[in-house]
Amino acid sequence: MIDPFARDIHYLRVSVTDRCNLRCVYCMPEQGIPLVDHEEVLRFEEFEHLIRIAAAEGIRRVRVTGGEPLVRKGIVDFVARIKAIPGIEDVALTTNGILLPQFARDLKAAGLNRVNISLDTMRPERFQAISRNGQVKDVWAGIRTALDEGLHPVKLNVVVMGGVNDDEIADFARLTEGLPIHVRFIELMPIGEGDSRFRGHFYSVEQMEETLASSGLILAGQKIVTGGGPARYTSLPDASGTVGFISAISKHFCLLCNRLRLTAEGKLRPCLHSNREIDIRGPLRKGVSDNLLGQIFREAIVSKPQQHSMQEEGWGEQTRMMSQIGG
Repeated sequence: MIDPFARDIHYLRVSVTDRCNLRCVYCMPEQGIPLVDHEEVLRFEEFEHLIRIAAAEGIRRVRVTGGEPLVRKGIVDFVARIKAIPGIEDVALTTNGILLPQFARDLKAAGLNRVNISLDTMRPERFQAISRNGQVKDVWAGIRTALDEGLHPVKLNVVVMGGVNDDEIADFARLTEGLPIHVRFIELMPIGEGDSRFRGHFYSVEQMEETLASSGLILAGQKIVTGGGPARYTSLPDASGTVGFISAISKHFCLLCNRLRLTAEGKLRPCLHSNREIDIRGPLRKGVSDNLLGQIFREAIVSKPQQHSMQEEGWGEQTRMMSQIGG
């Protein structure tokens, strides 16, 4: 599907739940958020139906997200079903990793290609503070299991926050010397709970690169890592993995955006920042034709803005948290 700015939209991020087993400070309030009623969340059969239509329209990659997608029962069978859809070439998962020891082997057998794991700190006390109720050792168990089960490339998503975890940038980069993992440093975005933290803790990719250089870590060459995302990859000399940077704010990549989002309750969101959402659950449950559902996907693509305005506007009056949109 080609949007009005000649971008090929072939990547669908599917949030299967707004529930999560952590309460990360930039994602949701400590008390959590009002959860969507079960009746309002799409059933897996409904997700599958919509993904089949999206594939017929040109979607080739699917990423399963949440909330935390592994807390939803039936997730392994769902992965197998969407991997079997004609036209879907790649199925990936974004997770906090805590439940991967339980599910990784079955997910691999179901056809999951690869996994992104969120990890903002390697320090136990700091991890508890950022996640509010998690144990970093559980995430590391998930990382090791993903590597053992061959869910390559295994990517670590590190949201860098100035004055919070920027002193660990070099430590994260050094992980790639001994492990075949791909560390991706991500700029903090003013989304949901992250909005109030943005001005005080924003740390640009340029600052991250300067921090690595001042630590004596020299990055060289451009690397290619499987995936449809926006990261720019490089590496340390002779490293097993790579170091990536996602400059969503300082050097946005909107003109290369290739994605569309489907929320847990059946809303198509053309842009992460824009509050425009198109209901597809209603028409689906009313039994409209697949042709009309395909038109809704095309409508969403046509309505994609040229770029976000997070720098100027922040999150504005939007009430959605990241876990409600899909990480």
